[in-house]
Amino acid sequence: MARQSAGLLLYRRRAGELELFLVHPGGPFWAKKDEGAWSIPKGEYAEGEEPLAAAKREMAEETGLTVAGDFLALGEVRQAGGKRVTAWAVDMDFDPAALRSNTFSMEWPPRSGKLRDFPEVDRGEWFPIPAARKKALAAQVAFVDRLLAELGISAEDQHL
Repeated sequence: MARQSAGLLLYRRRAGELELFLVHPGGPFWAKKDEGAWSIPKGEYAEGEEPLAAAKREMAEETGLTVAGDFLALGEVRQAGGKRVTAWAVDMDFDPAALRSNTFSMEWPPRSGKLRDFPEVDRGEWFPIPAARKKALAAQVAFVDRLLAELGISAEDQHL
């Protein structure tokens, strides 16, 4: 069975422009990757677990932010590795400087026998729509399109 993840896409308006909050994965494999590497804060959940609750939990674990508001369902995408990701959007501001991520351990360098801790998320940033499209994982660009449709915003309105 494909792994299942749930996540949240924060959005805000600044100077009449819509911005999206994305996070960059931590750890050595992602250190030098940028375009096409950013993601919504998300994480796996177990069969039977309520996906929106998991998405809120993952946001708190990866950013330190407790999210509240009106959640817009953005549906599901299947990422390149087969993982299914379900997302919601919420209009909420967050200061990326306040980001606090949990950590994971892995052997690094490979075959060194040394375990090192890395943050799950090494940074977060607000992006205007055109930049968010370039930064986000390819499959997650669909969430951007679905959010724009939910908000009734045309591509021309966001200088896409």
